[in-house]
Amino acid sequence: MKALLLVDIQNGFCPGGNLPVPDGDKVVPVANRLIDSGKYDLIVASQDWHPPGHGSFASAHPGAVPFEMGELSGKPQMMWPDHCVQGTLDAELHPALQSEEIDLIQQKGENPKIDSYSAFRDNDRDASTGLSDFLEDQGVTDLDVCGLATDYCVKFSALDALEMMPGIRVRFIEDASRGITPEGVAAAIDEMRAHGIAIIDSAKALAG
Repeated sequence: MKALLLVDIQNGFCPGGNLPVPDGDKVVPVANRLIDSGKYDLIVASQDWHPPGHGSFASAHPGAVPFEMGELSGKPQMMWPDHCVQGTLDAELHPALQSEEIDLIQQKGENPKIDSYSAFRDNDRDASTGLSDFLEDQGVTDLDVCGLATDYCVKFSALDALEMMPGIRVRFIEDASRGITPEGVAAAIDEMRAHGIAIIDSAKALAG
């Protein structure tokens, strides 16, 4: 049973969004080719879905500046611009993404007191979204992961899949993903590879 996880391919992380990843929209046509390929038994997407005033927003902390380290619930936290607020255009999946083919949209980041990069659990590694249980119930044995951003939500989703679903095979599709910084992307790829996640491109994914 083979599944594709599309991580946070939302307006907020694409050009024109509140937290744009450089060339974030370039992943959409690649993701659509993967969706259309017929290679996957199941297609899942994650969706950052923050309440207004989420604790990861710099605006929720007087004097804080986006992209500096702060604190949330007693732990270090990157301060982000307000993004992907529930019910806003910024939070919607990219309009060109073939979302009608997606079997499940897993929302995350709803607890205002903790951030959630991973599609599988909050950053405190305590509260699960339920995605791992869903995939296991479906009998998923192989998971390809891609989307936005490589150095944050994609990396943590791939690593958590590996840890929370013993025996699953995980691959990261590099050209269907974009990151915030080149240095961050390189470090994320090294970390995923070190944990046994295969680094592939969409051509290999489409080949089987």
